[in-house]
Amino acid sequence: MNNEQQEPIKGIIVIDKPLNLTSMNVCSIVRGRLKAGGAPKRVKVGHGGTLDPLASGVLVVLIGKATKLCDQIMVGEKEYITTIDLSVVSTTDDLEGEKSEITPPTVPTKEQITNACAKWTGEVMQRPPPYSAIKVNGQRAYALARKGEMITLDARPVQINEIEILDYEWPILKIRVVCGKGTYIRSLGRDIGNEVGAGGMLTALRRSKVGQFSLDDAIQLEDVPNPYNPTDVRMPEIESTEP
Repeated sequence: MNNEQQEPIKGIIVIDKPLNLTSMNVCSIVRGRLKAGGAPKRVKVGHGGTLDPLASGVLVVLIGKATKLCDQIMVGEKEYITTIDLSVVSTTDDLEGEKSEITPPTVPTKEQITNACAKWTGEVMQRPPPYSAIKVNGQRAYALARKGEMITLDARPVQINEIEILDYEWPILKIRVVCGKGTYIRSLGRDIGNEVGAGGMLTALRRSKVGQFSLDDAIQLEDVPNPYNPTDVRMPEIESTEP
């Protein structure tokens, strides 16, 4: 009996997810490299917190028995850097959807933007975008939307701890967001825009932190060994998220 069968695989690898791949694409690539390195064919590989294909940054990949830690990883605080075009709206709230230009009566001032960000800080009721993974009658909302069934999802409470304006020059707004589980940054961009009578479409989104894991801990996908020896999988100490 070989070593990986005697000692079940359990570990975490933090990937700086590139653009144009789904989170599950990344997991599939890691799984393939583990199997090439001798891991069992049914080795489990999952992730803590989905990133859209048009988003990059910290993706915590959970391997083997570490997949049971998914809920613990996802409950941690997250940090994002995002760029919003306030002159455009989109059916997906990002570059992927059908776009329409918005011309507000007056260009929002930085003070108005600051006030809008303040209003969306704290525990707020947020309506998820129609193109989301939320299930409606057993089907993903994005699957229904792609079939032409645009579902208006109910608002739900989310925690947004901080919104920092990094740069603003009409129509482009760049912000840093610190938030809890279940927050949609696409929705936040839309809502900030609505608050100032403008549009709100994400043009860039990068996750810089998930819980204790940041970009400093991440490696590029191409740097994951191929083959990936299962004995090299490591399990870091997980910080408690209890108050």
